[in-house]
Amino acid sequence: MDAKGAVAGLGALAQPSRLEVFRLLVRRGPAGLAAGEISERVGVPPTTLSFHLSQLSRAGLVTSRRDGRSILYAANYPGMQGLINFLLDHCCQDGPGCAPPKGARRRSR
Repeated sequence: MDAKGAVAGLGALAQPSRLEVFRLLVRRGPAGLAAGEISERVGVPPTTLSFHLSQLSRAGLVTSRRDGRSILYAANYPGMQGLINFLLDHCCQDGPGCAPPKGARRRSR
C-alpha cells in the first residue's frame, strides 16, 4: 500500500459510523452481512449506510457480493492488512532498544 491508499483508508475510518460498521464486519468474518442487517445493528438509516459502505469500499476496506436479492458486505482483510502493514512499515527503526511488533515488516534502507 502506498501513502495515497493509506490516507484513503484512514480517512474512511475517521468517521464514527464507518468505523463502527467496519468493526462489525471484521467481527462478522468473511460471511459478511446484508446491508439491512448492518443498518439495524449500527442504527444508521439505509441511505446513509449506503454512503458509508461506498466510502469503505472505495478505500479498499470492504467488499460486496450479491446473494440472491441481497448484497452482502464483508471486511476486506487483505486491504485491512495492507493498511496495518503500511502503518508498521518503519516501526522502531530509529529508536534504540525497540523491537517491532510480531509480524511487522521491516523495510531495508
